[in-house]
Amino acid sequence: MNLFTQKTAPNYGGQALIEGVLIRGVTAISVAIRRPDGSIFVTTEQIGWKWAKRLRTIPLIRGTIVLAEMMTLGTKALMLSAKVAIEEDDEQEETLSSMAIGITLFTSLFLSIGLFFILPTVATNFVDSNYQTTNISSNLIEGIIRLVLFIGYLVAISLSKDVRRIFQYHGAEHMTVHAYENKRELTINNIKDYPTPHPRCGTAFLLVVLIIAISVHVLWTPPVLWERIVSRIILIPIITGISYEIIKWSSNYSSFKLMKLIIAPNLWLQSLTTRQPDDSQIEVALHAMNGAIEADRLSTVND
Repeated sequence: MNLFTQKTAPNYGGQALIEGVLIRGVTAISVAIRRPDGSIFVTTEQIGWKWAKRLRTIPLIRGTIVLAEMMTLGTKALMLSAKVAIEEDDEQEETLSSMAIGITLFTSLFLSIGLFFILPTVATNFVDSNYQTTNISSNLIEGIIRLVLFIGYLVAISLSKDVRRIFQYHGAEHMTVHAYENKRELTINNIKDYPTPHPRCGTAFLLVVLIIAISVHVLWTPPVLWERIVSRIILIPIITGISYEIIKWSSNYSSFKLMKLIIAPNLWLQSLTTRQPDDSQIEVALHAMNGAIEADRLSTVND
């Protein structure tokens, strides 16, 4: 999933859905979903929380805002894609309950924080209680446990046939963004020239979060378990903000040889979350991209 935009030259990104793709533009998101009858459902929606307009320009804070926006929009789009893919939606977008979206988002956050932050903290506390560790070694152990859990989770879900298909749409999304960024005419054949990994992928962002967390946690690691758990949760926005800036910066210089070496682990990890798409999946991503570009064009004309 791509979460980031540049101020000087706007970048498009998005995420894979069930039989579909979401593309985020400058002013709107575009969602394209393949219906069971073979047709493609496309809808666009304006983005940007008005109350967060100024916050979105502040380094270290904007990352958390952008992530929260995309998680909300992504959850809504994912629920919509599930409906459209099984023809519960017919010809028009069904209004999705704010409560349903909120419950789904809260559940996802709760499980993610529990699995990737609280569980490693509890496991590390057990190690600290039975072995002599320092602050640095303890946090390094916690970081390794967290990283192993994350990679193990990706490997486990990739065993599902349905998830592998979503990963194909993930690859189609990345390839389409590559073609757009290289100013190629957006056709299926041109898009097929590009690789499935992308430097601004959400998977890459999560890997950076896990690595940055080790350094940040060294600065504040309370000795009592419950205090340590609370500290991990409180520090998530700070870690997110730093990680966003790193991904944004590395993407701007991804063509440099040294930067290619630095971001290589990020691109490698995407071999777990992307698959080579077929032409029909690229076509869906193409519709999503064209929808976002057109929505941005109309927004500019109206302004």
